[in-house]
Amino acid sequence: MERKIYDKNVLNDFCVKFCRVIEGHAKYIIVSGFVAIASGRVRGTEDIDIIIEKINKKTFTQMHADLEKNSFVAIQSDNPDTLYADYLSNNLSIRYIIEDQPLPEIELKFVKDLLDAYQLKTRTKLPLTSLDLWFSSINMNIAFKEEYLKSSKDMEDARYLRIVYKGLIDEKEINKIKQMIRKHRL
Repeated sequence: MERKIYDKNVLNDFCVKFCRVIEGHAKYIIVSGFVAIASGRVRGTEDIDIIIEKINKKTFTQMHADLEKNSFVAIQSDNPDTLYADYLSNNLSIRYIIEDQPLPEIELKFVKDLLDAYQLKTRTKLPLTSLDLWFSSINMNIAFKEEYLKSSKDMEDARYLRIVYKGLIDEKEINKIKQMIRKHRL
């Protein structure tokens, strides 16, 4: 499947709009490919991956209602009880789009293990993005892409991040995270 290359401003605006809603309800981080894209790498994507802290059903229901007020719809269901019980509570993601626009989309999921909790704990705002949003750390992204994901696209993302964030790279931290990945994910 060929991935469309969206104008960076379209993805940025889409992500900012979504994060502005959820930050009133939960701590979040943006992970994976959009980290590289927001940092200037040109490549295709159709989704933005976001992990949030575990919240209770009442808080999720309020957050979902606020997302709907801002024209976001969940692809799987419009029922927040179903989304919470059948998806988030089972470590499955919910996909949100803007109403009547199938792409791009947000893939939203709960923190599922110690590794995700560590990502949330070490979240950061990245200077090259010019976005006032919370991202998983550069070290975390590099470790995940090199140790866990390993696709050619992910390896190129990791190389790119190593170049543009050269001054922020901590190899000891990357190796620590890779050990955590081997312990908790592999």
